[in-house]
Amino acid sequence: MSCSRGFPSPYYLFARDQLPKLQQCGLPVACVADAIPHCAKDWALLTEEEKMAYNERAQKWKKKKSQKTKKEMPNLDQPAPSCLTTVVHRVTSFPDASAVSWKSDQAVVADIFYFLNIYSHGKLPSHCDQRFLPCEIGCVKYSLQDGIMADFHHFIDPEVPPRGFRYHCQTASDATHKIPISGFHLSRTCYPVVLRELLEFAQPDGGGWPRFFCRADDRFRVTWCLERMASVAGIESHLELLTVEDLVIKLYQKKYQKEPSKTWVCRELDAVLWDFSSNTRCKWHEENGILFCALASCKKIAYCISKSLAGVYGVPLTATHLPLQDCDSSGNRNINRVILDAGRFQKMKAESSRYDRYATSPSQDQEHVPSSCDSPCDVKTSFYGASTTRGRGVTRLLEHTSDLYKSFNN
Repeated sequence: MSCSRGFPSPYYLFARDQLPKLQQCGLPVACVADAIPHCAKDWALLTEEEKMAYNERAQKWKKKKSQKTKKEMPNLDQPAPSCLTTVVHRVTSFPDASAVSWKSDQAVVADIFYFLNIYSHGKLPSHCDQRFLPCEIGCVKYSLQDGIMADFHHFIDPEVPPRGFRYHCQTASDATHKIPISGFHLSRTCYPVVLRELLEFAQPDGGGWPRFFCRADDRFRVTWCLERMASVAGIESHLELLTVEDLVIKLYQKKYQKEPSKTWVCRELDAVLWDFSSNTRCKWHEENGILFCALASCKKIAYCISKSLAGVYGVPLTATHLPLQDCDSSGNRNINRVILDAGRFQKMKAESSRYDRYATSPSQDQEHVPSSCDSPCDVKTSFYGASTTRGRGVTRLLEHTSDLYKSFNN
């Protein structure tokens, strides 16, 4: 079976039924694995009843296989827990980055890394078979020498939420990436196509399995989603997922023979400097002003590593290392002002316009902090209302009290 657990998925059985038809059409399909990528559209056109029929066939196959395995192992009183232990072990026992090593600094600079993230419609309780509902995937191909070399992004066609959890899933989505569970106007990609195109993106020449990296806090979710998609699609997955934090530690250790603290590494990777940079989020998230984006999370990892380690290894920064608008030709940073409270800003602007006749000059109304006073996050602030207009509230009350005091003394 193509399924790593030894049981066929409903989609696998459907692809097997479609195999003769595809061969008659002249497609080069010799086995079910070859037919799987060609069946995605036909599978999406099936009704719920037809999909349920394939699901029942898969359950019967699984039950029959389990009974056969139980007869072959009569000495095991409870064979089921061993199977469950194997599945849980695949999710909770992760490899570390200790095997990642380089012979020279040039090998470090030329090495290629893939930063991956998968977003879900919330997180379901542990007693649910579906812990996550994958809805968006982002990945970037990166090296210290060339920066971001290519990117990969798809909105994923999610599974149906378990009964009673639809509101929970949609609420979690609304609080983060805001991707709707249903009624999304953009096209979504099914599991088999997502995995096939991800592998084509990561190994275009059909070489060895690449190493993927994600944040430590996202690792369980990303691993679970990859295995879920592979199981449903009937594809055996050999993807190796390591943490970005361990990678950064190894890169510093290679150069300085000392490890930085993990707290410092996490703080560097949590930088929000590029949250609103152009060409960082996907088109839909950027047009709608949504901060959370799977592709953006991968690109920001690349930006942070470029900012921290490019100089360490003597690599000049280019537009592929950092967002283009963040660096000008002279190497200085260009900082864009972001109005966080647009309503209050508009109100202040309207009120200040009434008193323009009292102002000495427009240049005195706004004062910018000089570049030498940049904050640690490179955010410049401006002082609005620094004009000769009278104050309000407590300031006006104090002025009135002062006038009364002077008149009383006179």
